[in-house]
Amino acid sequence: MTRRFFSKLLLVVVAVFGLLVLSSMLSAQGRSQDAFERVKEVQEKHTDRLMAIEGVEGTAVGLDDSERPAVKVFLENPGVRGIPRELDGVPVHPVVTGKFYALPKPEGKPGGGTKIDPTARLPRPVPIGVSTGHPDITAGTIGCRVKDAAGVYALSNNHVYADENKGPIGINVLQPGPYDGGRDPGDAIGTLAAFNTIKFDGSDNTIDAAIALSSTANLGNATPSNGYGTPKSTTAAAYVGQPVQKYGRTTRLTKGKVYAINATVDVGYDSGTARFVNQIIITPGTFSAGGDSGSLVVDASRGSNSRKPVGLLFAGSQFFTVANPIDAVLGAFGVTIDGE
Repeated sequence: MTRRFFSKLLLVVVAVFGLLVLSSMLSAQGRSQDAFERVKEVQEKHTDRLMAIEGVEGTAVGLDDSERPAVKVFLENPGVRGIPRELDGVPVHPVVTGKFYALPKPEGKPGGGTKIDPTARLPRPVPIGVSTGHPDITAGTIGCRVKDAAGVYALSNNHVYADENKGPIGINVLQPGPYDGGRDPGDAIGTLAAFNTIKFDGSDNTIDAAIALSSTANLGNATPSNGYGTPKSTTAAAYVGQPVQKYGRTTRLTKGKVYAINATVDVGYDSGTARFVNQIIITPGTFSAGGDSGSLVVDASRGSNSRKPVGLLFAGSQFFTVANPIDAVLGAFGVTIDGE
């Protein structure tokens, strides 16, 4: 009787302890979320004033050196003056990023001794994550296959498939891109179906994206065998510290983490400078290079979010990569990921 009583008591104690731990974790998560929301409010309130300071390239929501939620201020060079230590009681964390640029210009051929060359002309249907482009530009990356009721499409950037707003709709898109030897029309895998217009007048942009009407005969929905495989069809929202990965034309499979969210950044193009809001910032600098523009960024955790699309890579600096939130991209075209 006594042993049974103590066994039941032990079970009750364990259950109560578990509930207390769970409650504490949920409470901490709630406090953390509230803290990030507060930082976001302050960041958005002061972004215009901060970006008016010469040498400031952007702002975002992230963590400071003490792991506290903070307003990140991105600087072209060290020593930019006029950056406050805090705003409305929220820590401000300046970080040198250098200038941000769209990444259409390839930086040579991938190395590493692999037999899989994402710059080559590949058998049809081509995998995602490989060289592609408008006939008049160099080369970028096929992000993934997306779909709607009308068919399937290759997803990439405006500056990869629409040559920075030039289009025109209906022009061929190639695999590989011209820089990698692609020729029009022999290497066409589809035709430009739609693109968002990038605004260079100082007003806000959210995405740099385009889709090309293709077919399952010309376009697959998985990376080459040395990549992460097939992305999930459902997406995941980015969060600070999230592990992510991508497969791209130049650097192939790379892994990193989300460094900051809700970023406002100025991005340089051949056509001028465009301001983007609500962007995702990824580290380290080796996560991407020129020619990786258009790559799909997916969750790299081992949990239920693994391989869920997070963003569409389009720009970067020496130390960071910038990606559009994938839900904003898909919503603009009324498509979904054609994945697993």
